[in-house]
Amino acid sequence: MERWMILRKGADFEAIGEKFHISPRLACLIRNRGVIGDEAIGRFLNGTASDLHDGRHMKGMEDTVRILRRKIEDGKKIRIIGDYDIDGINATYILLEGIERLGGVTDSDIPDRITDGYGLNVALVKRAYEDGIDTIVTCDNGIAAADEIAYGKSLGMTMIVTDHHEVPYEEKDKERIYRLPPADAVIDPKQQGCMYPFSGLCGAAVAYQLVLALCADMDRKKEEFEDLLENVAIATVGDVMDLTDENRIFVKEGLNRIGSTQNYGLRALIECTNLDKERIRAYHVGFILGPCMNASGRLDTAKRGLELLRAKSKKEADVLAGDLKALNDSRKEMTEKAVLMAKEQVEEYGLKKDRVLVIYLPSCHESLAGIVAGRVRESYYRPVFVLTDAMEGIKGSGRSIETYHMYEELSKCKEILTRFGGHRLAAGLSMEKEKIETFRRMLNENCTLTEEDMTEKVVIDMELPFAGVTESFIRELSFLEPFGKGNTKPVFAVRNVEILSIRILGKNRNVLKLRVCDANGTSIDAMYFNHAEEFLDRLKERYGNQAADRALEGKRSGIKLSVTYYPELNEYLGRVTPQIVITHYK
Repeated sequence: MERWMILRKGADFEAIGEKFHISPRLACLIRNRGVIGDEAIGRFLNGTASDLHDGRHMKGMEDTVRILRRKIEDGKKIRIIGDYDIDGINATYILLEGIERLGGVTDSDIPDRITDGYGLNVALVKRAYEDGIDTIVTCDNGIAAADEIAYGKSLGMTMIVTDHHEVPYEEKDKERIYRLPPADAVIDPKQQGCMYPFSGLCGAAVAYQLVLALCADMDRKKEEFEDLLENVAIATVGDVMDLTDENRIFVKEGLNRIGSTQNYGLRALIECTNLDKERIRAYHVGFILGPCMNASGRLDTAKRGLELLRAKSKKEADVLAGDLKALNDSRKEMTEKAVLMAKEQVEEYGLKKDRVLVIYLPSCHESLAGIVAGRVRESYYRPVFVLTDAMEGIKGSGRSIETYHMYEELSKCKEILTRFGGHRLAAGLSMEKEKIETFRRMLNENCTLTEEDMTEKVVIDMELPFAGVTESFIRELSFLEPFGKGNTKPVFAVRNVEILSIRILGKNRNVLKLRVCDANGTSIDAMYFNHAEEFLDRLKERYGNQAADRALEGKRSGIKLSVTYYPELNEYLGRVTPQIVITHYK
């Protein structure tokens, strides 16, 4: 079941449109995204790199810059330790490039997902010490590594943490006591007392702000480092950050640069995946480029993804990009099998009664658990944890819904977990195998989700008859980009839409092309992707086989629906025509 809700946020849309030279409809869509006031609207529409917040306002930044500048000038060995996902890889690259360009002696290490697990560990610290490293700088991890940081300090190393994850805490007398690691400096916009105006950054964005703060302190021009915005954009989209405030600028600016990137690795990956470099959007990063980069940390070593970004020739980059694409193709096949097994378990083992799904897939590659959890969440719209066998005990990844704070709920089970971390919508954990059923029971006993919380909401921006779907309006919608989490494509709706004809397309026959007509008599082409068979079955169930067959024969059938949609332009043989993509129907 779905609940359809129309947003009704008020403002003087005519006045806003006149002031910013946009249509009142676009002004309404911007207001629906919670953007209020002339300054915020101007920043939303026209924000550039010069509008980014000053990273020097982050708590811990001043200490970090002071320490690192001294280490750079003294020629001390600095090791960047990142994480094995797309954010960690790009954050590591940003700090490596930034510190090297500022004259620092630096190298990197990234934990192996299988043998090391997430984040900093004692083995990584010991390896750094044995390699003669003076200073460790973490990125996209470290905030929860208090013991490991303390170990590094005991060896006499300087330890700096840069992270964006939630700060660990303990509950005492209903009060939260936050525990920062005992590092020489800690940068994390989520830590208490941080005055930075936006806490929703990814690890790569935090790393970039550190590079800019260093460059300001060392009298270098920030323009020398703006190519690194490409990596911030990739990490922000790939780590599924909200595309609001400063993240919107990071992604917008980065995407504008990616098509003409001078990075051999990025260029090779764009060519290898057959993308049009002039038209790269957040979608292509999230679903094509990003997964290839992530595949290195899932099925091989994330160091391969970092090597791609650091490639010094086209030949080297082409080989690495081809390898990563092949790894991702393999990952997709493995994922499909695991998703099928997970859904079978939910259906056959009676898990559908649980408000929090805990699925144990012993043979699932542990790197795919999070992807599988996300896919199962889409099908059942409830929080999902996928657990799998690891070298020691059980590892798992969770993906949540908006109404369930995954990290806080895991905190309530911490006595049975050997390790955990994450944030509201995603988390990772380790535990002993015999604790699985206890974990499932505790999560569900603690869960306060209602049926309403677990009913997916389809939020509609406005009702828009097909006459409003014009080429000029569709082109104007590009002002709202980049689209993604926190700034989704606008959703329009129409009632009483008659289906005039249906054609089945695609090699898997899973795409429908329809001709539809609204109550005002305006007709338009419509596309419906992925669930063609289910769509046709529901039409037959509601209107009968004969009506559905008439529609498939291109004859009027009397079938009527309410639909939500997004408009787009169809370009074919030089002819441009508006069409809609149906997203939901009733």
